[in-house]
Amino acid sequence: MRPAHAVIDLDALRHNYRLARELGGGKALAIVKADAYGHGAVRCAQALAAEADGFGVACIEEALELRQAGITAPIVLLEGCFEADELALVVAHDLWPVVSTPEQVQALCEWRGEAALTVWLKLDSGMHRLGLDPVQFRAAHARLSALPQVAQIVMMSHFARADELDSPRTAEQLAVFAAATAGLAGQTSLCNSPALLGWPQVRSDWARPGLMLYGADPFAQATATSAGLRPVMTLRSKIIAVRELAAGEPLGYGARFVAQAPTRVGVVAMGYADGYPQFAPNGTPVLIDGVRGQLIGRVSMDMLTVDLTSHPQAGVGSAVELWGSDIRLAELAPLCATSAYRLPCGLKRVPRQYQG
Repeated sequence: MRPAHAVIDLDALRHNYRLARELGGGKALAIVKADAYGHGAVRCAQALAAEADGFGVACIEEALELRQAGITAPIVLLEGCFEADELALVVAHDLWPVVSTPEQVQALCEWRGEAALTVWLKLDSGMHRLGLDPVQFRAAHARLSALPQVAQIVMMSHFARADELDSPRTAEQLAVFAAATAGLAGQTSLCNSPALLGWPQVRSDWARPGLMLYGADPFAQATATSAGLRPVMTLRSKIIAVRELAAGEPLGYGARFVAQAPTRVGVVAMGYADGYPQFAPNGTPVLIDGVRGQLIGRVSMDMLTVDLTSHPQAGVGSAVELWGSDIRLAELAPLCATSAYRLPCGLKRVPRQYQG
């Protein structure tokens, strides 16, 4: 059996959730959209089911997968309903839709169902993606509050630059949110992972931890708080062949690496078809039998190559960690011109092994 696999530490997941809820000071919505950022939505939700206040998903398909797996906690549809007829499914499965466009407001006003819904009303405070502008937001709050089919409203927004601790944008968005919601009834939800970890002055009734739930740091440099995160995913494989290169010999596609001296090379069963970044540069860190080493040569579809010259103990069958507790996503991502969000989300073909 091909040795590439990902180990998912569910104890670390629970630890990170508890940290998020403690930092937020209120309830925490565990964001498990996109298959829990590549970690497996059903297994992660089941691991958190005993303590999570609720879960966040992108769409109704993701919500129904959780309901079918026995998850009974509140589930928020972060993109809301795409069609008005989805409201029947929202009611049938007790889901909480986000309302962020005039069309979604109108569909809810025209809906004649009997059940009373919990609605999350989204303000565009400066992200300029989804959300109503402040005038639309206050008008929508008044309309929805008057509907018998709406039981409660949670007022929410989303920060665009909270992962930049020196940016004034978060404070500006917070001021817009405070003005737009002044005097309105309902709970609030503002804090994403970077807001929880880096902006203690920003708090709300509901936090929405995403990236931090999986132990990845949203900041380029760890803060005192983010240093307490525990990585949930460890991506591993093994060396499947060893080659000896003479000085001057090229390695792999495009001869990106040329040996400057006799070089011992390990071939690892892991490639970009598994989700490892194709353009990881020479020198990208890996862990070889528990000792730091480096990638050399271009990553191919199913394999990559590492330098074993200074690892005489390593050979065929040696364990290789591509990311995890020792090779952190926050370290790896900038080297590969990508983000800590994208790396686990891009995982595919690699079987997941759950522990804890």
